[in-house]
Amino acid sequence: MTRVFRNESRRRFLQFLAASPLLKEAWAQQPPASAADVLALMDFEELAHQKLPPAHWGYLASGVDDNLTRDANNAAYRRIELHPRKLVDVSKPDLRVTLFGEEFNSPIFLCPLGGQKMFNPEGEVASARAAQAKNTLQILSTQTSASLEDVAKALGRPPWYQLYMPVKWEDTEKLVRRVENAGCTVMAWTIDLLAGRNTETAVRLARTDTRDCYSCHVKGQGPTGQVARPPGHAPMFAGLSSTAINPPAATWDYVDRLKKLTKMKLLLKGLETREDARLAREHGVDGIIVSNHGGRATEDMRPTIESLPEVIDGAGPEMPVLVDGGVRRGTDAYKALARGARAVGIGRPYVWGLTAFGQPGVERVLDILHAELQRTMQQCGTPTIRSIAKV
Repeated sequence: MTRVFRNESRRRFLQFLAASPLLKEAWAQQPPASAADVLALMDFEELAHQKLPPAHWGYLASGVDDNLTRDANNAAYRRIELHPRKLVDVSKPDLRVTLFGEEFNSPIFLCPLGGQKMFNPEGEVASARAAQAKNTLQILSTQTSASLEDVAKALGRPPWYQLYMPVKWEDTEKLVRRVENAGCTVMAWTIDLLAGRNTETAVRLARTDTRDCYSCHVKGQGPTGQVARPPGHAPMFAGLSSTAINPPAATWDYVDRLKKLTKMKLLLKGLETREDARLAREHGVDGIIVSNHGGRATEDMRPTIESLPEVIDGAGPEMPVLVDGGVRRGTDAYKALARGARAVGIGRPYVWGLTAFGQPGVERVLDILHAELQRTMQQCGTPTIRSIAKV
């Protein structure tokens, strides 16, 4: 009888604890034990913030000046409404896209983001394995902390390559030949940093970091407003005369020179206006990535989703136009596709996942976005990517 009473008392006590709002709050604040436990993409941001030292978090989080363009990218999506259609057969949703002859499982791709070993020991290789597992497009930064060759091996195919042009044209020729010899078929020249930038948030946080940071970067900024890295941590600069990039004297003539130099498809990353898109078409550019570098280039207050329609207009119907900046939900990706983007890039979000859980974190970020995009497609009566632009 005593044992029955004790068991009943214990059961009631546990019920009382389970009902306690304080205990519920404490449980809710426990960090996820695995990437699979994370519910929303934005949950990864705080996990990454808690894990990173100040300088590395500052590098990842910083926009330019007051971070207004960075924040405008995100906010612009909240002003766009969806146009749902009902009683359409959406039983077989298809997210596949084909870009320059390559088929991917989704229009969501991994943007180039340099120095990923700041966030995880495997860096870009872990991101590549995640992209391989999800058949996702990966664009590799010139400022990668893992070599193109190692990333291609992990990805199972050459990635697209993002070019930061060396200041010396001779170095550009060497770098482009290396990239082409590695089997890359698409190269995206980033042109939005040719005048440098002012990443105040990154510099402020770096000054609070008491570690010896030379193992991964040098405190402070060079003349182009970028945090420099020792040559050993910039594998794509091996064999070049310098790590200096972004020649400020570059003009549209440089586009012509690149077109003559390589058989790779040439994209321009960083265009935001109709006028520049029209010039890109006239100079034989194969595609455009509408981007303001995640708000890390110029404080122009132009959200990329709002620049997208005029760039598409200037580029014409035949040229693929991609977009990045501010995508935090599958609904955001849907809105960009509905405005004419062929594919939609993410940068910070997948690196949050990389920081928190490595490769599984990147895969979980992609899974969340893919699931949200698929649901949105079905709810809006658009079972295929091609059908989205028709609503």
